[in-house]
Amino acid sequence: MRLTQQQADHYHEHGFLVLDSLLDPQEVETLRAAFERDAKVTGPQVVTEDGGTRVRAVYSSHQRQPEYAGLIRDPRILEPVQQLLTDDVYVYQFKINAKPAFGGDKWAWHQDFLAWRLADNLPAPRQVNIGVFLDDVTEFNGPVIFLPGSHRNGLVHKGRSAAARSEQHLDPDDISLSPQQLAELVDRHGMTSPKGPAGSVVLFSPEIVHGSSPNMSPFARRLLIATYNDTANLPQPKGEPRPDYVVCRDTEPLRPLAAPFSQTLSTVTA
Repeated sequence: MRLTQQQADHYHEHGFLVLDSLLDPQEVETLRAAFERDAKVTGPQVVTEDGGTRVRAVYSSHQRQPEYAGLIRDPRILEPVQQLLTDDVYVYQFKINAKPAFGGDKWAWHQDFLAWRLADNLPAPRQVNIGVFLDDVTEFNGPVIFLPGSHRNGLVHKGRSAAARSEQHLDPDDISLSPQQLAELVDRHGMTSPKGPAGSVVLFSPEIVHGSSPNMSPFARRLLIATYNDTANLPQPKGEPRPDYVVCRDTEPLRPLAAPFSQTLSTVTA
């Protein structure tokens, strides 16, 4: 699958692109079931909501679940990423943000590349994020909000909070924009929140400003985010590198599967 020129231009101009219903309902169910299994695997890769046991995020599911190992190579996803970035890409980070119904917490306003530059000394914003909707995303269940075009001016915020919540995961609260910065950016760029049925995919820039509100609805909002990085743009940590479940060590260039992941599960290994 290749993007049209219009789609590629939209991504570069606005910093994101939505591909509605890219995956079919059966594929979505397969991915949901894989998430439910993986969320029960104990370990530091599972991050819970503050003060509770409800899952906030799960990292590196593609290393444990064959469904996700296939998904990152699915031609419907990998080929557009290669088109926007370069032929030689690998998955730098893989996580599923599980915003539960009735209280899934917010994600503060931030730019992803700042986190990766600070934590991993990543040289350049040579990444493409892909977000897969594992649930229907509506205005009610805490959709991601983008400031379209905000990726074109580089990093807005340079440092991190002195009261960092996590050295390993670098929570968005650690690098959040100030209210004044956000107000000025919204005045310049506006705000939009991509919505759509489960199975839709949003591709977005590592420098676009984004965040999301708490989920007060009775509807879960699970969002899979795989970050692809240029293999010529490897992190250069100044100290001990972050764990493999946070920053993937396998930098071998990915090649698309011959068919959608759901048709090749029997031959895919995590």
